[in-house]
Amino acid sequence: MCRHLAYLGPEEPLGRLLVDPAHSLYRQSWAPRRQRYGTVNADGFGVGWYAEGDPVPGRYRRTGPIWGDRSFADLGRVVRSGALLAAVRDATLAGADGEAAAAPFAADTWLFSHNGAIAGWPRSLAPLAGTLPAAELLSMEARCDSALVWALVLNRLRGGDEEGQALADTVLDVAAAAPGSRLNLLLTNGEVIAATAWGDTLWYLTEPGRRTVVASEPYDDDPHWQEVPDRTLLAASRTDVLLTPLKDIDAPVASVASVANASAPGTPASSTSVPSTSVPSASVPSKEPRT
Repeated sequence: MCRHLAYLGPEEPLGRLLVDPAHSLYRQSWAPRRQRYGTVNADGFGVGWYAEGDPVPGRYRRTGPIWGDRSFADLGRVVRSGALLAAVRDATLAGADGEAAAAPFAADTWLFSHNGAIAGWPRSLAPLAGTLPAAELLSMEARCDSALVWALVLNRLRGGDEEGQALADTVLDVAAAAPGSRLNLLLTNGEVIAATAWGDTLWYLTEPGRRTVVASEPYDDDPHWQEVPDRTLLAASRTDVLLTPLKDIDAPVASVASVANASAPGTPASSTSVPSTSVPSASVPSKEPRT
């Protein structure tokens, strides 16, 4: 239904991460290689990034396909960041929310994206929506399923949950209320990344101590990309990546903060870190998207 990507590492131009690689998020908007549902992600796109010294991210979102936005080409060339989250969208249902429905969603220091769909939407999540404070429901940016999932996650974050716990608990609650939903969630605060694999693909590439990329699918053919098993929570920093199964609803959930504070030499046995090579220069797309 969508493709998304989060990055932590040295400052890079946005375009070097999102446009230049041979199978970049830009190309995935019309030619994804591993997407299980849908084929074209042309119902909007967005990128959120962090500037040095400012914990609140900026965003650029549009309703149309990323390939049709010439302004983004300039933005991607000159804006640099060491932390970002971006997504291209294939809408679950047609709607009038426009750019408000395009990820990343944002609040406080967080950026969020949902790759998937809620089964039985909207009736299936009515009971969960009723658990939210009225002010949070009225403050939702859009009326789509992803926006409500974000409201549920944000309510947990503001209640004191760490990023990984907020995602894990939300996924389990939504999956119980709407069986068959696809719930690949991606969240960052500019220092850590939390993500879930639940019904669609998720991969990561890490160069311990330097950079970590978490994405729906690899943006190049680097052999160090690792696939995340289905029904798994990923917690990552620039130092480590930790994977925790979500299949057992009673299993303890890994803390993202513990990953952020871990050092490479002390990596626990349950975590996974593999070296990565730098991103290669991209080839020009061999075919153009249909308009």
